[in-house]
Amino acid sequence: MNTRNVTVDPWSVDPDGIPGTALDACLRAAIAAPSIFNSQPWRFDPGHGFIDLYADRGRQLSVVDPGGRELAVSLGAALLNLRVAVLRHHRLPLTRLLPYPDRPDLVARVTLGPPAAPDATMLALYDAIPHRHTNRRPFTTVAIPPEVLGELRAAAGIEDATLAVLDEAGRREVLGVVRSAEVRLRGDPGYRAELTAWTSGEPQREDGVTRTEFGPWDALETLPLRDFGLTRPAEPRRDARFEPDPALIVLSTIGDTPEHWLRAGQALERTLLTATVRGLATTPMTQPLEIPELRALLTPTGSVGFPQVILRIGYGPASPTSARRPLAEVLIRR
Repeated sequence: MNTRNVTVDPWSVDPDGIPGTALDACLRAAIAAPSIFNSQPWRFDPGHGFIDLYADRGRQLSVVDPGGRELAVSLGAALLNLRVAVLRHHRLPLTRLLPYPDRPDLVARVTLGPPAAPDATMLALYDAIPHRHTNRRPFTTVAIPPEVLGELRAAAGIEDATLAVLDEAGRREVLGVVRSAEVRLRGDPGYRAELTAWTSGEPQREDGVTRTEFGPWDALETLPLRDFGLTRPAEPRRDARFEPDPALIVLSTIGDTPEHWLRAGQALERTLLTATVRGLATTPMTQPLEIPELRALLTPTGSVGFPQVILRIGYGPASPTSARRPLAEVLIRR
């Protein structure tokens, strides 16, 4: 009987829907990205020599994000991880945003370009992907070195976004707007229902925010973080004292279209991964960006253009890993 060696393409999907080794690693990196309420609103369709990224509109938050801006930012974060992973596996990622106007849910196509060697920065970003977690715990008061803040600005700039580090006056202004937004959202029955749908007391859930990720309760309400335990008061949570003067950054884009939102998501994730490499913890504080009139108030805070993300950054304790859906669940089967 004749035998022959069969070479399995590491970038292919076999007839049973199982990705090859390189493709599998890249897709797993992509789904490790952050998303609004950990909604994971993405689907992937690997083709011959390319990977398509689709929006999963069934996971869009109708109250918090009726226009799909935060959904697109989440997709952009997944796209950045995918690009980093493809390069880590020695292929140049050639990316097109919104390649077909008549297919708006196809938000990006990453074509596998020629062989390429990742540099040290890309290797560090790739290694940081599984260690990047949203941290809702108190941070220390240790100042962030100026050179590290410069690295974060540069990371956002690579992806066509601007990152502003707020001074004391800007911080007070933004915290005041965030606090107003959190109060307004808490009083909205639709918001409370949506928050309930995307939170859980069961740590086994594969999406949303579970009780292990709520973070401690700031009894003094020093810091207006989003309260994911708002509608689940029976879940046990400890009290904690948060830093009174957090370091805040605002990420902005020059425009406010779906393409800009995707670019903002890529800039966000490159910034988050750079922060992770430098030992920083991060927390989104996007509540006012979900209320149009409050978002408009944030434009003159030192940022340029349209604010897309507000981040609290600093040095904090380890935080739990958010759950993820199985890879098979986000793949489009042909």
